[in-house]
Amino acid sequence: MSKLIIWEMVVLGAGTVFAWSNFIYELVNWLNKKACTTGCFVGTNPFLTPCFYGAITFAVAFILSVLIFKAK
Repeated sequence: MSKLIIWEMVVLGAGTVFAWSNFIYELVNWLNKKACTTGCFVGTNPFLTPCFYGAITFAVAFILSVLIFKAK
């Protein structure tokens, strides 16, 4: 069971890094008033896009996974 939790942490950690890097890229483009070329919503506040909510969801799931691992 502990191997499964470790793999879950690895996958969620990678997803968290990926999601936040996409969000930060979106935010930098938006702040510099550049067109986003990665499929995000052009001209939309990045805090209102699915990338932001996905990054939060991945981060919360990763934190919960770490807490489960520590409790075990």
